Amino acid sequence: MFMIDYKELSWWYWLVTACLLTAGVAGYESAFVLAIGLTIVQLVHFTLREGSVAAFPVQVRFWYLMLLLVSLPEPMQWLYWVPTIGTWAQLILGYCTMARCVSLLPWNRSEPFSLGLVGRTFFSRPVPGNILQGLPTKPAETPTIAE
Repeated sequence: MFMIDYKELSWWYWLVTACLLTAGVAGYESAFVLAIGLTIVQLVHFTLREGSVAAFPVQVRFWYLMLLLVSLPEPMQWLYWVPTIGTWAQLILGYCTMARCVSLLPWNRSEPFSLGLVGRTFFSRPVPGNILQGLPTKPAETPTIAE
């Protein structure tokens, strides 16, 4: 049930980010800026490591950064609860909502967008690696016998 992967550097990045976001929602607003800064460092690191801005881990970090930036203005800071809770869920349970959302973008999927795809994407169990590696395949259509 738990997927605490403390041997991975990415897990430590997310842990520090989750702690910063938690401090931010607890009233230390400067922690939001630090979380954004760390996410930028993480984005650059993974872009260099993966060798491409199109790599899935880079895309996840890019969209996560966009969520943090959209949440930064004072009237939008209530939105920081979303990545705070989501990052803790990813750290402890391995369930990354952002990765699941990113996997639905047209360039990341191999099948047409459908409610079935959305259901499989959001209700499949967390897997080690990324959601693209563990997404259940589309159920095979059962052939009908023609009369």
